[in-house]
Amino acid sequence: MRGQKELYELLEKLKIRFEYHPHPPVPTVEEAMRYWKGMEATKCKNLFFRNHKGNKHYLVIIEHRQNLVIKDLEKRLRQGKISFASEKRLQKYLGLTPGSVTPFGLINDSGNHVHVFLDENLRKNERISFHPNINTASLVISFNDFEKYLDYVGNTYEYLQLY
Repeated sequence: MRGQKELYELLEKLKIRFEYHPHPPVPTVEEAMRYWKGMEATKCKNLFFRNHKGNKHYLVIIEHRQNLVIKDLEKRLRQGKISFASEKRLQKYLGLTPGSVTPFGLINDSGNHVHVFLDENLRKNERISFHPNINTASLVISFNDFEKYLDYVGNTYEYLQLY
């Protein structure tokens, strides 16, 4: 599995500039908020789901203060019930551990199995922040560079109005 080192090498290859903000391990948004002071970027909540059959997986990215209504997302997806994916699935598809979910883990999804849903409102932000495949730091990049990264890794993604 590719981790931080490989992520930084990829960002350099893609000429994506980033700010690195170290902090203690923060497995939840609530804990991370204590260390975001002075970090000028939209902070995100990243949720990893599976469908009821377990054959489709979704990474949902929303602004950290938003609450996702899972039933609403289920109706939009028309895939039946969805639930949080297990630790084993998180490791298999994104190479991540619980508390470290990030779209940067898509570098480990060589089969482009995971589909990404981004809240439409994220497009309004100039800068965005995610963990760099481990929850002991946050990276800030421009939103345009984030889309460049998504295009490079090749996973399908779409914007939805998630509220």
